[in-house]
Amino acid sequence: MRFFTLILFLVLCLCQYTLWMGKNGLSDYDQIKADVTKELQANAKLKDRNQQMYAEIDDLKAGGEAIEEKARNELGLIKPGETFYRIIGDK
Repeated sequence: MRFFTLILFLVLCLCQYTLWMGKNGLSDYDQIKADVTKELQANAKLKDRNQQMYAEIDDLKAGGEAIEEKARNELGLIKPGETFYRIIGDK
């Protein structure tokens, strides 16, 4: 009877080892769970960026003020008859 109990105990230990340390065990599960969390955070940041881009596209389609602002800030354009002043501060 002791031999049978010993064999059952060894089988139980083997099953526990594969559960905790084996392939697709709990350690792999924890790593994959962390990876999924990181990817969900990255996706949330990308969704926010996309929403900002969609809002900017809507502004550009809707009116001329957004186009004028973009032309002034990014391209440095000015209207005819305007004088452009650049103020350079101390570094």
